[in-house]
Amino acid sequence: MNKRGLIRAVADDTHWTHAEAADAVKAVLTAVENAVGRGDKVSITGFGSFERVHRPSRTARNPSTGAEVRVEESWVPKFRPGSRFKEVVDVGGRTAAETIS
Repeated sequence: MNKRGLIRAVADDTHWTHAEAADAVKAVLTAVENAVGRGDKVSITGFGSFERVHRPSRTARNPSTGAEVRVEESWVPKFRPGSRFKEVVDVGGRTAAETIS
C-alpha cells in the first residue's frame, strides 16, 4: 500500500471525502516527521514508536572493490512496532480476537 492507498482506506473507513482523508493523512505524517526531526519520540500505543537515533561515523567496505569507505555520522529515524501491530502481522492481517471468532 502506498500513500494513495492509505488515503483511500482512511476515506472508506471514515466516510470522509478523498480531500478530507488526504488532509488527515498528511497532517499525521507531517506531525510525526516534525516531532522526530526535533528529537522527540512519538509513541502510538499498540502501533509503535518513532524516534531519532545517532549513527556514529565508521569505516565500511565497498562490496565490489573491497576498498575502505568512510561513512560520516548521521541521524536516522527508527521505528519500533508495538505489540498489537506485531500481533496483526503475525496472524496475517487480523487480530488474535478476530481469528478466534
